Amino acid sequence: MIEIVATFARWSQLIANLILFGSCIFLAIAGQQKAVFESIWVIRLEKIFPWLGGVILLGLLVILATTTGEATGIAANTWRPEAWLEVVQQTRVGKIWAARAVFAAVLLGVALYIQYAYRVRWHYILCAFVASLPLIIGSLVSHSAADEMSVVSILPYALHILFAGIWFGALPAFLLIIFSKKGSDKAWDLLSIDSLKKFSSLALPVMAVIMLTGIIVADRMIEEDYHALVASSYGWLLNIKLTLLAIILIIAYQARSRWLPLLIRANNGEETQSGGPQMKRWVSVEFVLAMILVLLATIISNTKPAKHAMVENWPYPFRFSIDATWEESNVQIFFWAGVTLFIMAAGSIGLGIKSKWDIKKRIGVPLVLIIASFAIALPKLAVVAYPETYQSTPVPFDAISISNGSKLFSQNCTTCHGPQGKGNGIIAKTFNPPPTDLLTEAHTAKHTAGDFFHWLTHGISERGMPSFSSKLSEEDRWDVVNYIHAMSRGYKARLQSPEVVPERPSIGPPIFSYFAHDGSSGVLKDFRQKQNVMLVLFTWPQSQERLQELKATYDRLQKLNTIILAVPMNNLDKQEIMGIAADIPFPVVTEGSLEIKNSYALFRRTLTNPDILNEGVIPEHLEFLIDRFGYLRARWIPAIDESGWADISVLTKQLIQLNSEKEILPPPSDHVH
Repeated sequence: MIEIVATFARWSQLIANLILFGSCIFLAIAGQQKAVFESIWVIRLEKIFPWLGGVILLGLLVILATTTGEATGIAANTWRPEAWLEVVQQTRVGKIWAARAVFAAVLLGVALYIQYAYRVRWHYILCAFVASLPLIIGSLVSHSAADEMSVVSILPYALHILFAGIWFGALPAFLLIIFSKKGSDKAWDLLSIDSLKKFSSLALPVMAVIMLTGIIVADRMIEEDYHALVASSYGWLLNIKLTLLAIILIIAYQARSRWLPLLIRANNGEETQSGGPQMKRWVSVEFVLAMILVLLATIISNTKPAKHAMVENWPYPFRFSIDATWEESNVQIFFWAGVTLFIMAAGSIGLGIKSKWDIKKRIGVPLVLIIASFAIALPKLAVVAYPETYQSTPVPFDAISISNGSKLFSQNCTTCHGPQGKGNGIIAKTFNPPPTDLLTEAHTAKHTAGDFFHWLTHGISERGMPSFSSKLSEEDRWDVVNYIHAMSRGYKARLQSPEVVPERPSIGPPIFSYFAHDGSSGVLKDFRQKQNVMLVLFTWPQSQERLQELKATYDRLQKLNTIILAVPMNNLDKQEIMGIAADIPFPVVTEGSLEIKNSYALFRRTLTNPDILNEGVIPEHLEFLIDRFGYLRARWIPAIDESGWADISVLTKQLIQLNSEKEILPPPSDHVH
């Protein structure tokens, strides 16, 4: 019940704020001719301004009360002003609410002043400015602000709200104008129709900005999870909102291109009589639909975004994937044919307007072309999907999981898929088709983590793969999935070398936790936004000389904002490690080294030495550079890459490059997808 009350409060205060803002914008535009201020519709519109201001304040008060009850988890706090005050004083949301309330109070004062003052244009400009402030400040508690409190993040949302106000808020003025016409009122024709023309010319660019900013905001709330549009509350609400918007656009187009010109062309007679009633009826419908649209927007703004939605049970037997189908026969031909038809559909809209097609043809031709474009392009992009396809991976992509997954893979999968997952196990030739090559083929790019989990759980009977649900626990199956992804990433990383490719981060390395000889401990993520990490996997005593080189240059590397983490690859006890590290100034890992080795050894492959035969060979020494944003950027293997970082100047050059770069991508995810 409290959520329903909160939603109604958010909706009502937003409706009131948008109408007050948009109406003042409308009056400021119409007021270029001072005589318009004597129109009856202006007087009627002004009378509701103080009421709208009161609704905004009352709505904000209810929002504070319900937020307090929900945030504290104590329903009784909904009715306790002292609890409200505590929220206002101690939370960011409360401080933002206070700012909105202050400006809402100022807005109410301005609305009251306007009602009793002589009407001049600058009054409405002032009122519109003040009315915009609660809307702008309200964007600071939006989903966009929750992700990142920055101008770039918040500006599209704020513009979306403001331009929505210009359009929606002007509809009451529009309705008052057309309902105020009585008979053949010449003064009405001269002033009011001119106001309608100005609004009509403004509506198209305003709606274009609304749609553009809406796309930007929605894309940030969805990111790559477009499947959630048909499998989450956020997605379905957004779909309904877009459907309503399409209906509103059709009505607005009819009003602008058909009914309004009838009013403009005639003072009396059949044309005006046929245009006026249609305008009254359908613009009223548009206003009601717009209020429902704002209600949906209010609900959406308080619904978990699609990118965070948990799709635990995908309800469809298929999904669309360009990655999984693009290289298949004829897919690109059908896709581009569909895109061509879609472009033709867009072009037919303009052609229909220019050629003055009747309404059925204007809607029918683009609709048929759009349906045909989807029918041609989409089936070729469809792949089989399972209930688990979009399940969120509960086990992070870390060294412990990957190391355990490698053991489980070795115990259960190598007879078919081979020791390195290449599909060349000892019984592989008995299968037709042969087992999947999980190493060199891009299956992890084409299929989701949930797909692999489904196959491990249920098997693939037509390919002879058994179910492992009775043999492996759920967590073990996810560990195998992580290992398969690590294998694939490691093979992709063969493109890396001792040289950093400038401005091109792409590979997220396995995360890990560690304890070191000097008492330090932590996880790899601790260094994000702080330092580069040079991860040195060494074998003792073969790496002794290299460790001494790094010791001698460590001060220089530290000045380049880089820490070294040394990880022993051979089986050393803690006492041996303490002896090795006695005079080494950087941390040497004492706990977690085996898991780190098993994970990062998968990233040993190079273009010249892909190491795909038999069980593979792990070099005695490997070094990796992980930038301060969490991406694996370069790798040096002394046995393969010749001199490389043996020349410290080459290494420092790479670090200087990394330090010069700003954040290019968001941090790599902790989970595979």
